[in-house]
Amino acid sequence: MAERYSSFTPGGTMWLLQRVTAVFLIGVLGFHFFLLHFVHHADEVSFLMSAGRMETWSYYSLMVLFLLTATFHGVNGVYNALINQGLTGTKRTVIKWTLVVASVVVIAQGIRTANAWAGIGVF
Repeated sequence: MAERYSSFTPGGTMWLLQRVTAVFLIGVLGFHFFLLHFVHHADEVSFLMSAGRMETWSYYSLMVLFLLTATFHGVNGVYNALINQGLTGTKRTVIKWTLVVASVVVIAQGIRTANAWAGIGVF
């Protein structure tokens, strides 16, 4: 019988964060589909309507939190999948730091975009 292997330590912090972010993402995606596919239909959605939603602090905060959560969840999942496939040594270090840099770039650009849509001139 095949032995089960996971790079996550059951009950560890990263294991817990992966599960908590999954639950949050399911909830936010449900909200997204309800709001943007049932309340407003595709032909009704416009750039101005989207910008108007982003000007609301609650919606803006939710979208930034969604960005942070989705980035962490995706990158952490990919990294641990690669470890489960046997990634070790220098390759593991290179992949880890590549994913960290890619995450920072995605988050910075995502926040810049959210700020532009919300009319916030931070950076």
